[in-house]
Amino acid sequence: MLNRLGEFPVGDASDNVDGGTRPKVLIVVHQETSTPGRIGNWLRTSGYDLDVRRPPLGHDLPETLEGYFGAVVFGGPMSANDDDEFIGREIDWINVPLKEKKPFIGVCLGAQMMVKTLGGDVSEHPDGHVEIGYYPIRPTQAGQSLGEWPGHVYQWHREGCSLPSDATLLATNDVFENQAFVYQQNAFGIQFHSELTLAMMHRWTIHGRHRFELKGAQQREQHFEGRKLHDRPLHQWLDRFMTHWTSLGSN
Repeated sequence: MLNRLGEFPVGDASDNVDGGTRPKVLIVVHQETSTPGRIGNWLRTSGYDLDVRRPPLGHDLPETLEGYFGAVVFGGPMSANDDDEFIGREIDWINVPLKEKKPFIGVCLGAQMMVKTLGGDVSEHPDGHVEIGYYPIRPTQAGQSLGEWPGHVYQWHREGCSLPSDATLLATNDVFENQAFVYQQNAFGIQFHSELTLAMMHRWTIHGRHRFELKGAQQREQHFEGRKLHDRPLHQWLDRFMTHWTSLGSN
């Protein structure tokens, strides 16, 4: 059951439900208390089991996604350019869903890892800008095929990425050009955080408050004001996107 802040309890979010016949999605998060947020909530209530792995804590990733519907790799405070062993191992591992053509989503760090897997670059903005808070976004013509997009999305990143070769840009803005893209029709990179619950916003804006001094970052009160204005259309977009993404496994 969801709590009043919009999340399953952490223990429930981290466990396979029953190991039964429900389709299973691999979930990769990068901190001990991280949860898959609204993406996890959507999957669970739509009939999927979650297999949650935390590579920084020593969790292995499966050699194949046989038996899985697909995989979602989420964000974290680290960089895809870091030298940590698990970063390189995870970047290499993303080849598994890509080669097996399993539905895949990379969110923020996960999207940037996917770019590195595909030979692209991840780097800071040349003028030192970051996006921390709610910022405008606009779909490309290709992105419009996925339906209506929100006008603003929630961001928490200091780096951006190049568009991989053979990928299609779905959404952009004026600060970090590559906000969402698709590769091979069923592997998506999403820079922003549509999965954010109210509980997650409280945690991030407390534990990450030192980042509010970075160039272009919004202050904590602006995050909650922005949520009042922009969360509903962002949540509606996520519902449509997840419906589309889960339909890809039957194609």
